Amino acid sequence: MATPEQGEPFAEAAGEAVQTAVMSVRLVMAIADAVRRHQQRQRKGAEQELPPVDQAKQDAKDELKDLLPPDISAALMAEADWPPIAQQLMALKNAGVDLEQLLPRIGEIAVTVQDQVSANEARVAREGTGEWERMLRETLPAGPVREAILSSPTWPDIAATMARLDERGVDVRQILASAHDEGLGIDQAIAKVLGTGTAPVTSRDTKLSYGPLTEGLDLPQNLDLSDRKVAFRQLSVGVWENEEFEQMVRDALPGKESAAEVMFAHRLWPLTAARMAKMKDVGQPIQDHLAGLMKGTSWDQGADGKLGFRLLQATNHVLRHPAGEAPPVERPKVSSAAARAQSSTVSPTKAHTAKGAAPAEPGVAAHRQTGPAKQGKAK
Repeated sequence: MATPEQGEPFAEAAGEAVQTAVMSVRLVMAIADAVRRHQQRQRKGAEQELPPVDQAKQDAKDELKDLLPPDISAALMAEADWPPIAQQLMALKNAGVDLEQLLPRIGEIAVTVQDQVSANEARVAREGTGEWERMLRETLPAGPVREAILSSPTWPDIAATMARLDERGVDVRQILASAHDEGLGIDQAIAKVLGTGTAPVTSRDTKLSYGPLTEGLDLPQNLDLSDRKVAFRQLSVGVWENEEFEQMVRDALPGKESAAEVMFAHRLWPLTAARMAKMKDVGQPIQDHLAGLMKGTSWDQGADGKLGFRLLQATNHVLRHPAGEAPPVERPKVSSAAARAQSSTVSPTKAHTAKGAAPAEPGVAAHRQTGPAKQGKAK
């Protein structure tokens, strides 16, 4: 059953799975009826006449009860060609076919088809959306526009439209860059009307995250690590993508999978997942980097309550250095460079001096400045 969070796209996919299952029932029924007709012509020289439609519909409905899954039988009886199907079904019974044996077997076929379609729909939705989540991460800077896109209930439709445009040879990245500028302007205009001002407020999570765990990442100024779902959305890490990264870590820690689970539950795990996503975007061998976790296991020593954070530090450490070349882990410290790069209070002159980039608008972080988004990586 579709939940409100899953919405119409899920319901449509489930409906398509049922309809495809019904098609398989109709196919099997048509084949069974063809065999019946052939047998009767061969043995009796003529086909047995079909039973009356009205009686056949009622009798077939009674036969289907408890012999086919309810959703499939309901969809079958709602089909425009249900009357002739009902006649075929009762003709088979009249010809000596045991429907209590036949229908459950047809039901098994239908359920298998339904499961296959559902799995395929889930895969297409997962992989298709994931592809465009990566493109957003590569093309758009973190900020209100990117978050608005990913949090929109119409995001699956947006991703589908992007896919269709891409199939037709359209430069989707260029459209996204232009749409970002328009969206940022809209965001600022509405903020003025609502009296909220245009200067973005840096969240406590963003401020506290400055340091080795986030250096080099495209960190949103309103990062919310208290809500795992929101954090992944803000960092453009898909649910399926996070599952992939978690499995990579488990594979890199044979015999210490329980420690990995503690790390995944840590509040700061989304930041490490975001770094792995960035590495994936540029084709870096994540698993080769993670192999360094077992070369030095100092993270496994100390109080159990700090295990998750120690492993986070170690994982981030091996990811930020060439595979197999990570030096011993140092004491973590706040990175002033990372803080300056993402501060909304640094003056335009200082930002220009520190980053060597064009000054941003007053009160707006440099990476959220209005203007064409870079083609390629936006990190």
